[in-house]
Amino acid sequence: MATHRHKREPTARRFAALTGKRALHIAAGAAVAATVPAVGLGILASDPSAKAVVAHRASPLALSSAPQTVREAPISRTLDRAGLRQPGTTSGGEAALAVARAHTRRWTTTDLNLWSSASSGAVQVGEVASGHQVLVTGRTADGRVELVVDGKSRWVTSGYLADSKPDPGITAAAGLSMAPCPDPAVEHGLTPGAVYVYRSVCHAFPQITSYGGWSPSGEHASGKAIDIMTSDVALGTAIADFLQAHASQLNLYDVIWRQHIWTPVRAAEGWRFMPDRGSITANHYNHVHVSVN
Repeated sequence: MATHRHKREPTARRFAALTGKRALHIAAGAAVAATVPAVGLGILASDPSAKAVVAHRASPLALSSAPQTVREAPISRTLDRAGLRQPGTTSGGEAALAVARAHTRRWTTTDLNLWSSASSGAVQVGEVASGHQVLVTGRTADGRVELVVDGKSRWVTSGYLADSKPDPGITAAAGLSMAPCPDPAVEHGLTPGAVYVYRSVCHAFPQITSYGGWSPSGEHASGKAIDIMTSDVALGTAIADFLQAHASQLNLYDVIWRQHIWTPVRAAEGWRFMPDRGSITANHYNHVHVSVN
C-alpha cells in the first residue's frame, strides 16, 4: 500500500487555516482603524491647532465624544438674518408686536395711500382720507410711518399726520397755506388757528427749519403761540412783516421781535418797545414770537 505522505489537506482544514490568516489581517486592520481615531483624538486634545484637521478627516461617529468639533449650528445661529431683509421690511412677529402695542392716535392732514411695507417693493393696499384718525405704532422707515388698519400693519408717507384734527372750516387765504409742513411734530398741542399760522409761515419761508410750539409755560401753554427760530435780522423782519400783513386772516393776538411787540388792537401805535427781560431769548432776538386769539 502506497504511503500518502503528500496527501492533500482536507478542505475543512484548509478553510480553517485560511480563515485564521484572514482573521489575523482583519484584526490587524481593526486595530489600525481603532488606533487612528484614538491617536487623532489624542492630538485633538493636546494640540488645539489640529482640531480642524481631525474634525475634517475623522468620521462623525469617531468624534461623537467631542461634539464641539462637529457642531455647525453656531454658524447659522450667529448669522444676522435681520440684515438680510430689504430696508423697511420686518418679520411677521415684529409687525404683530408693534400692532399689538400701538396706542397713539394721530390725524391725517391729506388723503394718503396705504402701503404693505416701507420698502421700495411695497404694494398699495388701500387709502385713508384726510381728517381721519388713525392708530400709529411709532415705527418709521424710509420716509414712511406705520399705522394699524383693520388690525394689520400698513405704512403711509411721513409728514402728513397731526396730533389735532384739522379744522375743515379754515380755508387758506391768498398768500397763506393749510398744506402740511415737513415737521408735523410742531403741531402737537396747537390749536387749529396756531396750526394755520405755522403752516402759512413754513411754506412762505421754507428756509426756517426750527420752531417752538406747545410748552407748559406762558402763552405757549394755551397752544396758541409759536416761536419761529431765527437770528437773521432781515429774515426775522420779513417774517414779522408777513404776519402783520395777514394779521386779520390769521386772527393774530400779538407778534414779538427783537424786544418790540406789535398787536392788531393797537396797530396804529406800530411796534412798541418792551422792557429788558434779561436774555437774548427772553427779549426775542433769536426768534419771532406770534400768537393767535
